[in-house]
Amino acid sequence: MAREIDWLDSEEIGILLQEKYPEIEPYSVRFTDLHKYVIGLPGFVGDPGKSNEGILEAIQSAWNEEWEDAK
Repeated sequence: MAREIDWLDSEEIGILLQEKYPEIEPYSVRFTDLHKYVIGLPGFVGDPGKSNEGILEAIQSAWNEEWEDAK
């Protein structure tokens, strides 16, 4: 079973997003879509209503770091 993750686990979420969507450039993703991607991750237990722009920016940045490393 996947480890439980929440909104503030941006580095872990970034890794999982890179594994699940390796073909997507993170900074091309709208926050509404990023929100959907995150709440659909295995092990995600966060309240979908508890995200905000700052949290999504941190997740997108962490994902982009993983994406850059994978190039």
